[in-house]
Amino acid sequence: MPPESTEVQVRAGVASDLEALTDLYNHYVRETPITFDTVAFTPEERRPWLLSHPEDGRHRLLVAQEAPTGRILGYATSSPFRVKAAYDTSVEVTVYCAPDAGGRGIGTLLYKALFEALAEEDVHRAYAGVTQPNEASVRLHARFGFTHVGTYREVGRKFGKYWDVAWYEKPLGRKD
Repeated sequence: MPPESTEVQVRAGVASDLEALTDLYNHYVRETPITFDTVAFTPEERRPWLLSHPEDGRHRLLVAQEAPTGRILGYATSSPFRVKAAYDTSVEVTVYCAPDAGGRGIGTLLYKALFEALAEEDVHRAYAGVTQPNEASVRLHARFGFTHVGTYREVGRKFGKYWDVAWYEKPLGRKD
């Protein structure tokens, strides 16, 4: 019997996704150096993060949802790069996939939708920080036209080890 095919739908993240998104992120907090958060979150602690990503504008939250189960397979965000006003047209982007969803093209699907959504927004540059080593993330960013612009050496300490973060940049927006 052939395996049941699954469809993946990308949509804006909503409040009812909060628990699943928190669980997904907490995996990376507890198990990997990919995020430098060191203490897992409750859904209520993550609520301000979710609410800071409306359905339109520069700062988006998109989720990949498996049909027919409704399971969240991953998410991508565009968030403020820095808080000062001159940085408004720059965003920091990230993508997280469920641990068992790697290699299925979920990250690619999410980034494609995110960059399509940002295409008409007043966004000039996207930046992504990638904790090293992480070849899958480096390949994903290269596939979307990001170029390496520098590496912060031993910038974060987690699990008793210092980690480097490579920074990538991608031009965005209309060519006026």
